[in-house]
Amino acid sequence: MVIVAGAYFAGRPTVPPVTVVTTTVSPVTVVTTIVSPVTAPTIVPRAPETLIIDEARWPDHNLNALYAVQFNIYPHWQEHTVYQTLVVPNVVAEFREGKLEFVPDLSTDWTISSDFKAYTYNLRQGVKFSNGDPFNAYQVWTQMYAWYYLNANGTNFLSGLDLFDTSHVKFGPASFELLKSSGLANPSAEALAMMEDKTWPIYTNGPYQIVFQLKIPFLFLNGLLVGYQGLLFDCQWILDNGGFGTPAQFNPYFDDHPIPGTGPYMVTEVVLNSHVKFEKNPNYWGAKLTPEQIAANPILNPGSVKTVIMRTVADDLARFTDLSTGAAHMAAIKRSNWNMVINEPEYAYWSVESSAYLIALTLNTAIPPTNNVNLRRAIAHAINYKDIWEKVFFGQVGPLVGPATPNYGIYYNSANLPPYDYNVEKAKDFLAKAGYPNGQGLPTLTLRIISGCLSCTTGAEIIQSNLSEIGINVIVTALPASVYWTPFGDYSTNLKNAKELGHMSFLGGWFGYAPDYLAPTNYWSNFVTSRSLWGNFAAYKNPTVDHAVSVLASSGNADEIVAALKAAQQQIYDDVPYAWIGTAKLWFGDGSFVWRKALIKEVWFDPSYGGINDAPLFNTVVFA
Repeated sequence: MVIVAGAYFAGRPTVPPVTVVTTTVSPVTVVTTIVSPVTAPTIVPRAPETLIIDEARWPDHNLNALYAVQFNIYPHWQEHTVYQTLVVPNVVAEFREGKLEFVPDLSTDWTISSDFKAYTYNLRQGVKFSNGDPFNAYQVWTQMYAWYYLNANGTNFLSGLDLFDTSHVKFGPASFELLKSSGLANPSAEALAMMEDKTWPIYTNGPYQIVFQLKIPFLFLNGLLVGYQGLLFDCQWILDNGGFGTPAQFNPYFDDHPIPGTGPYMVTEVVLNSHVKFEKNPNYWGAKLTPEQIAANPILNPGSVKTVIMRTVADDLARFTDLSTGAAHMAAIKRSNWNMVINEPEYAYWSVESSAYLIALTLNTAIPPTNNVNLRRAIAHAINYKDIWEKVFFGQVGPLVGPATPNYGIYYNSANLPPYDYNVEKAKDFLAKAGYPNGQGLPTLTLRIISGCLSCTTGAEIIQSNLSEIGINVIVTALPASVYWTPFGDYSTNLKNAKELGHMSFLGGWFGYAPDYLAPTNYWSNFVTSRSLWGNFAAYKNPTVDHAVSVLASSGNADEIVAALKAAQQQIYDDVPYAWIGTAKLWFGDGSFVWRKALIKEVWFDPSYGGINDAPLFNTVVFA
């Protein structure tokens, strides 16, 4: 016998092999085995001692969790496997039913004031980080003010939203020195006076309670705290190992010396641009959770294997070969080899019915001729959306009326508008209204894409062909990512660099965008307002929309918010800063993570729909 990567290969089976019948209940594949009298050699997979996962890319900024303040560590392999949050989405309800609700993680419960200005979290007691340091409210407090400091003491330090009154806050290098000398396990009286100061917007009430006091009503704080900045790590360990750095330069020591977390695994080896080894955290507080508790919140699962190796394998075919030979148990398979997955019944892959992965074509509103609203309307109706769905995303796309996505319920498409339809005659009419009948007199438009993105290339070619049918000529320019991203920034930067952005591009660059945190503000604030810190590639501004975004981020009244968004939705629909292509069900839009059905029964993924981490939450893997 030969054992290869956890699969048992028998040249002559000693028991009757099996036929595997699968029933998929998204996202879990239920496997039923039926004994059949087949005599040919077979493969009987069994659970490995080391789980090996092939990823497509190495994390931006390596494993340095400090870059979470900039949403700039992707894919964040430590999400929920190493770093946990105060609250967590109920992934069972989220991915099976499309319901977004929050359940305890490192908190036991929380209360929200009637005016939605105060959120109070009670923390689990007895929790330790993997190195043995105690987890408590002082750790959480320090991390929140570290975000404030690393954001250059900007009041919008939490997800770019201006939620806190920091007029009484004096926090900087001297504060860190005080905390270091005091320690966070049993803080000194001087440190406690700072952390318990109720004139500061975030403060502690003892070691196991923390309060977020907002200056305005806000309905979605839990949604922020399940994003990048809510992933909690050991601040004491940071203070003892060179500190946080400065707003201009975060401490690079943590690139390959990851900060300890409270989660089920810890990092024991980092080989930059190659692989990371994770092993079980001996101090994991959830190690004794019951099967019922784990079923209710699978993200807390202690994990089924001792060791996990996350590898970066850049070539798609190489990842598929690793998967098919058993050299890897899970692999990211993208467009170039996706047909080999969907045509092979032995494989399962991750997809969701209610997705927040958004695909759109950006139309630059700040430069001619795309500053002509009727030209933008012509473009929106000239695109064959279904053709893109089938040829780029294998039919795994649903219709969309942006900027938000359907998983946000009442905050999605409040005006109940239909998606832009593919209608050549309507497109021609709008083109004539724009002053360019049949394209006469219209200069060639540019469509910028990132080179090496196959889905971008295919989608761009379809759009180019569609627009040529009504007389619009488009040149597609493929640029290296470093060149492509250079002119992009916040709204004012995009407006200043509007010519460099070109006439058209894909939202998010890579033909898709998944949320950084789970609140509708993520989309509205990023894509369609002048307050955008990133994502308003259309350089779009409208007072009705800006007002609605302000209401969304400062009202505790859901009816008021929906009414404002309704007016803004109609305005955006009429102005067409984006041609909304759809929401992708596959994890990369044009592919996803893949595994053998006979080996893995269940696995869960980033509850932010791939916006933080596209890799599986490997502690949730349940073997068949």
